[in-house]
Amino acid sequence: MEVILLDKVENLGGLGDRVTVKPGYGRNYLIPYGIAKPATKENIAEFEARRAELEKQAAEALEAAKARAEKLEGLSLEITANAGSEGKLFGSVGPIDIEAVLNEQGHEVERKEIRMHDGPIRVVGEHQVDIHLHSDVDVTITVNVIGEE
Repeated sequence: MEVILLDKVENLGGLGDRVTVKPGYGRNYLIPYGIAKPATKENIAEFEARRAELEKQAAEALEAAKARAEKLEGLSLEITANAGSEGKLFGSVGPIDIEAVLNEQGHEVERKEIRMHDGPIRVVGEHQVDIHLHSDVDVTITVNVIGEE
């Protein structure tokens, strides 16, 4: 299935690229979420007419993500959780907990933007967590988990 991308998609292409994707990916994700349109003659002509507008929107989104990244750069969070004497947590610290602390501090971050490559945090100590704000903008923050018995 050939589609025209209306936004930059990681590992696929940029704005305006005509790419071939598997039908299910196009039908079930790209098209319903407004990320792409089928590459028909009508849609190609419509895209070319709106290209400048879409590029402007993409540039504004990138600038907004960069501004948010500057606020989050070098941020260190402290989260208190119940832990045993060996430093293992009773439970874990996940994206929900990190999102709550960030929002309390005034940083607007959505749960889907938090990337924990090693899964939830299950031990006390400092851990690096990535915040994915835009396909071109990632920020790493430090989460310090403090155990309380």
